[in-house]
Amino acid sequence: MEGGRNAIARMKGRGSRQREPEVRINQRIRAREVRLVDEEGGQLGVVQIRDALNMSEERGVDLVEVAPNASPPVCRLMDYGKYKYELKKQAAAKKQKAQVLKEVKFRPNIGDHDLDVKINRIREFLGEDNKTKIRIFFRGREIVHSDLGRMLANRILERVSDLGGVDIPPKLEGKNLTMVITPKKNLKGGNEDAKSESKVE
Repeated sequence: MEGGRNAIARMKGRGSRQREPEVRINQRIRAREVRLVDEEGGQLGVVQIRDALNMSEERGVDLVEVAPNASPPVCRLMDYGKYKYELKKQAAAKKQKAQVLKEVKFRPNIGDHDLDVKINRIREFLGEDNKTKIRIFFRGREIVHSDLGRMLANRILERVSDLGGVDIPPKLEGKNLTMVITPKKNLKGGNEDAKSESKVE
């Protein structure tokens, strides 16, 4: 029984660590007095919680506890729903901005060992949430056998399909066959659709 209770306690502990810190708003704020900040960031001083709540109701906004560990806690008048939306939007924009387009070059007759090395590099880029451009370049009359490049492109895609799918399908650009692979979680149409689209005959 003791072992069972300990296991349950550990499970509860893991669950509690995964939760995001609770943000208290309006009547959930427990402090008797707070340091109040208005919608524009202006300092309104230390006020009783009931006065802060009355002010939020008069202005049609929420009272949000932004610094619960301060003495007294700091609360701000704001539209909490809009505030959460803006934070989410900023986080998404930051993530999108951080994404980098990497490039890996191939020859159509690349050996198996070199192919493995380059595919591992692509997997690393995709794992870091970066798009990767595949460039297969032909020399001289090799362009006559561009079908070899398309076959290689499909082999590459199959080897990384668990991590990514096609963002831009294989296409010839002069003496280069290019394709862009994006991390799987960023695909819009599903990985299988993108994969089948890439197989140009």
